[in-house]
Amino acid sequence: MATPIPHFIGGARRDGSRRSAAVFNPATGEQTGAVALADDATVDAAVEAALKAFPAWAASPPLRRARILMKFLAIAEARSDELATVISAEHGKVFSDAKGEIQRGLEVVEFATGIPELLKGEFTENVGTRVDSHSLRQPLGVVAGITPFNFPAMVPMWMFPVALACGNAFVLKPSERDPSAALLIADWLKEAGLPDGVFNVVNGDKQAVDALLAHPNVEAMSFVGSTPIARYVYETATKAGKRAQALGGAKNHMIIMPDADMDQAVDALMGAAYGSAGERCMAISVAVPVGEKTADILIDKLAPKVRALKVGPGTDPEAEMGPLVTAQHRDKVSGYVDLGVDEGAELVVDGRGLALQGYENGYFVGGTLFDRVTPEMRIYKEEIFGPVLSVVRADNYAEAAKLVNEHEFGNGTAIFTRDGDAAREFAHSIKVGMVGINVPIPVPMAFHSFGGWKASLFGDHHMHGPEGVRFYTRLKTITTRWPTGIRAGAEFVMPTMG
Repeated sequence: MATPIPHFIGGARRDGSRRSAAVFNPATGEQTGAVALADDATVDAAVEAALKAFPAWAASPPLRRARILMKFLAIAEARSDELATVISAEHGKVFSDAKGEIQRGLEVVEFATGIPELLKGEFTENVGTRVDSHSLRQPLGVVAGITPFNFPAMVPMWMFPVALACGNAFVLKPSERDPSAALLIADWLKEAGLPDGVFNVVNGDKQAVDALLAHPNVEAMSFVGSTPIARYVYETATKAGKRAQALGGAKNHMIIMPDADMDQAVDALMGAAYGSAGERCMAISVAVPVGEKTADILIDKLAPKVRALKVGPGTDPEAEMGPLVTAQHRDKVSGYVDLGVDEGAELVVDGRGLALQGYENGYFVGGTLFDRVTPEMRIYKEEIFGPVLSVVRADNYAEAAKLVNEHEFGNGTAIFTRDGDAAREFAHSIKVGMVGINVPIPVPMAFHSFGGWKASLFGDHHMHGPEGVRFYTRLKTITTRWPTGIRAGAEFVMPTMG
């Protein structure tokens, strides 16, 4: 029997409206839940609850807000297995990967607990004669986050810890494909002492997204997902006068230089391309070996490892890769493999049609490897978001770097080399937001900020870290002069403070 999955509004779980959507276990193909899909009235109730809670929360000392986040951190760390089990059951990723996702999310919570230091403003004495000036950062109000299916715990934690620490109230719209993690997070925040209404969850589809985008009391929108939707969210939100940050798609390249440690590069590619079944915006989906000899060695070492990938349900402790999130996405990824064959790429390892005993109805695609892919092919241009790695051979470094710089997306990239000159040139000149040197997935730590360039990011601010604090606050500068009994008369020119 499918378990009803409600909303969380005003500090309590709330049943949904008339519409709902099925939630499946990707390993078995069985329906496990029925998630409520919010209508406009439900979204309005969540925003109103947040709006009501905001003034008192914004007025609370930053240290008090930080202590609540500290309690939440302790709860989440103690119960991370419970959260990882929920993620694995609805998303399909293996348990160890779900645990890793939670850990990276909790690092942002740790960062946000330092908010008393992060909100300190600046002060200048005597900007003019007996005139002082100071600045401070204040919360925006009610802010909202729309998060994707691939990281149902980590990506929300990129957003709400910083937003709450800065004094905002938050409305989360998680993916309707794996919504239960968000409800656990809401329960734990309440248990940690977060006042009712400061954090709310509305489950839903495009209707909920549009209602949040149009709501006059939502001051800012954060989004992570595909580029077409990121562009839509950013344009719609900013047109409505909201602050917006929208992270889109990716096609991340890894350049392998002739001097690279090839075993290290192959191991890195295996994890970066096939971890989480390739359903990561930071997954490496294009390998660019420089020189034919490098490419041949890479394929010879890589292909047997791809064939040997241990694919299984997330509950299998030996599984290295789980199923894709839905049957539709499995079919889409398999369709891209079909397309690559039609386009003339060399299919070295074929992951289509994988069926596991006891899990014949699961949404599995095995590791897939293409060689001799060219920039004109759709499998190179488009984000597949599955366990499909394309090898594009380059004659030299300049040709390899040109591939990265001319691609539509600019999320993440990496180079594997022992050459410091090549590494420095790559880091300096490559047109991508996050760069790894012998690091395949260069996701910044929580005290830095996450975000790409080009069609991978819409908006001026990256997520979490210092950029997150700037996004979720407004700067206010105050200039002060107290009466001294000396009057100079009215001044009708621009003040110079001389």
